[in-house]
Amino acid sequence: MTTVLLATRNAHKAGEIRAILGGQFRYLTLQAFPHAPTVVEDANTLAGNATKKATELARWFAAQDSGRGMQDLGFLVLADDSGLEVAALDGRPGVHSARFAALDSGLPGNAPDADNNAKLLRLLKAVPMEKRTARFRCVLALTPVITGNVESASPVCYADEFEMQTQLFEGACEGRILLAATGPGGFGYDPLFVPAGFALSFAELGEDVKNRLSHRSKALANLRGRLESFVPRNLQ
Repeated sequence: MTTVLLATRNAHKAGEIRAILGGQFRYLTLQAFPHAPTVVEDANTLAGNATKKATELARWFAAQDSGRGMQDLGFLVLADDSGLEVAALDGRPGVHSARFAALDSGLPGNAPDADNNAKLLRLLKAVPMEKRTARFRCVLALTPVITGNVESASPVCYADEFEMQTQLFEGACEGRILLAATGPGGFGYDPLFVPAGFALSFAELGEDVKNRLSHRSKALANLRGRLESFVPRNLQ
């Protein structure tokens, strides 16, 4: 069975990914690996952040003791980066979605969902409903844990091999931003985002509906077929 390491400690995100990809894979999250490195997401694109997380974690796992099965040919790292792109804000918060409010203070790390939502509403206060169009966008990066003897390879070539085998998958969900948060479910900007064709926010629609519509579900649908047939190529 293919083992997929979900490069997250976010239980909501991990549950969503499991629900969409289904039970034919074995899933682990970073909660199972407390010593795994924390990857700094400092790229200026969603694809850059997803690729950085997937490749750095794959390199780390490849360097670990094989006694715990890290050298299994079916072991893959799946990382994502997602963002909310608001037309009236020229695509912001985009790649900074999780730390949108923290940008004001200059403090490192993500901001609480409530703070991010409050900042978004504040910036859109004067924007009428018909101009509050937005989309969620997700980029997934899938990287194999490369096995084999790499002692003779240069560090640069070793790094390039992980990056060369990384594949990207993208999905988007169009919608609009409400005037106020609604609904008890979801996370992040879900209480403010109404997907196109609906009158309720992601936080009101429930997980089953969201998992059919979301940017992440569309990216995962693009990935699913490839994941089922993925055969990583070993270094010789």
